[in-house]
Amino acid sequence: LAYGVKRGDHLGLISENRKEWLISDLAILGIGAIDVPRGSDSTADELKHILKHSDCSITMVEDSVQLKKILSVKKELPLLKTIVVLDEKFRKKEGKKDGVKILTFQEIMDMGDEKIARDPDFAEREFKLGEGDDLATIIYTSGTTGEPKGVMLSHRNFLYQIERIPEIIAVTAGDIWLAVLPVWHSFERIMQYVAIGTASALAYSKPVGSIMLGDMAAVHPTWMASVPRIWEAVRSGIYRKINSEGGIKKKLFYFFVAVGAAHSALLNRFRGLLPQFRKSIRWLDITISIIPLILLTPFNLLGALLVFSKIKKKLGGKFVAGISGGGALPPQVDKFYCSIGVLVLEGYGLTETAPVIAARIQKAPVPGTVGPPLRDTEVRVLDEHNTLLPPGEMGVLYVRGEQVMSGYYHNPEETAKVLSEDGWLNTGDLVMLTHNNEIAITGRAKDTIVLLGGENIEPEPIEQAIRQSEYVDQVIVVGQDQKFLAVLVVPSLENLEQYATSLNIPHLAKEDLADVPEIRELLQDEIDSYVNIRKGFKRFERIFRLKVLAKPFEVGRELTHSLKMRRNVISEIYKKEIGELFR
Repeated sequence: LAYGVKRGDHLGLISENRKEWLISDLAILGIGAIDVPRGSDSTADELKHILKHSDCSITMVEDSVQLKKILSVKKELPLLKTIVVLDEKFRKKEGKKDGVKILTFQEIMDMGDEKIARDPDFAEREFKLGEGDDLATIIYTSGTTGEPKGVMLSHRNFLYQIERIPEIIAVTAGDIWLAVLPVWHSFERIMQYVAIGTASALAYSKPVGSIMLGDMAAVHPTWMASVPRIWEAVRSGIYRKINSEGGIKKKLFYFFVAVGAAHSALLNRFRGLLPQFRKSIRWLDITISIIPLILLTPFNLLGALLVFSKIKKKLGGKFVAGISGGGALPPQVDKFYCSIGVLVLEGYGLTETAPVIAARIQKAPVPGTVGPPLRDTEVRVLDEHNTLLPPGEMGVLYVRGEQVMSGYYHNPEETAKVLSEDGWLNTGDLVMLTHNNEIAITGRAKDTIVLLGGENIEPEPIEQAIRQSEYVDQVIVVGQDQKFLAVLVVPSLENLEQYATSLNIPHLAKEDLADVPEIRELLQDEIDSYVNIRKGFKRFERIFRLKVLAKPFEVGRELTHSLKMRRNVISEIYKKEIGELFR
């Protein structure tokens, strides 16, 4: 306000997690302006498209690197007049460059202090002018397909989430949230709002195993918003360490994990917390589970004391739960954390829904689902003929509620494709409802692979199964319009090197293992062991060929910022490799 920003103005906010981001965001929203957030790893062309499309006259950037990016495309941003640099280490060499005024974050803060000194109530007066349906932000989707679209979210969308999320998790004043996801991503952003709204603290970290675990030990967090890949990486690291130690430690670990898995499954059956796709008989579930549950409990307690307490200590010792979103939590990862007594609550949502639609309830989490919808959120499942489907049948999920966006900015055509006049949003996700109204995600409608024989295949369950292998880090199923399925595999080089060394397989370096015939044979055997008829897959879902990739998928290239695979981008980047699979 002190600088002249008015209600309804659009401001870019290009930065990663830092306190200045949150201060700027809340200040912008507080005066009725609209922020347009994006991450610092965006290219100059991406930023040009977003800032131009969203009509930004001011943008805030993290540091001099982002400043240079914006200035490099300034000629194509005629509306842009001011850039504010957030980093306190930034030293301004000139006040104006290429027709753009350059300010530091401290200069803006000083202007605000002077304004408050002259008129202490000016901000409070501005706050009261706001309405719930006022536009708060335009978030450009990460884009697993096509060009990013600007999702318009209102203050009401965010306020609904802030009120409803504490109903499913018992957040209390003084709790500590570890912030590891990009704050411009709607999931991390709303969780930071929840933290503030419940008088909790925020501790900023990074989604890198060594850094994150070090910070957990230092700050003892109680909560963490996360994505499945983080939990996969922690699990893989635990298994890698245990396998390298071998001996009695390894045997005890595997024994107690098996005990924990059985105990968790029986306890869920006893409590009625299994997904009910068909009506169950409660007294029968209780009768079947109670005796083995009693017998296993002492062993489970022993495992918790001897083995799993050490893992929990690595998480800081006060960890209550991780809330996992931004993609499906693989079943084997979900099962592992249930086995060791670490609570990971899977949620589900979209940028278009600000973002949470559903989440497992802390007191009664149902595995294999993303929990029930938030209170007052309506959901329905429709088939391709728009027929309403009952629980247990797969179809596309539609959602209506106060968290649903108003549309895509400057894009009425795309808005009309997903949002009906009466407020129903087509999520594009394939789901089944349970009889208790929990949602089980089964795939993405647009991800469906159709073989030459007409068979429709959802790739995600196959990919989740293959990722259970300790030798596979990342995998994508391909085969559209082909006779059979194949995969591109990013291997776990550390585990493959251990395997190669144990069998004296000659190789120069672990990076060369992808070309070793014995390794390719191992990976094919691993895939066959997880994807077969015995595991519930159909014959046409079998993987006939694989291609080993030397480099892991990268954020901003093959992966979105929420670590989802960009299937269309991967298909283009590896067009040659995919073509070779089907010759």
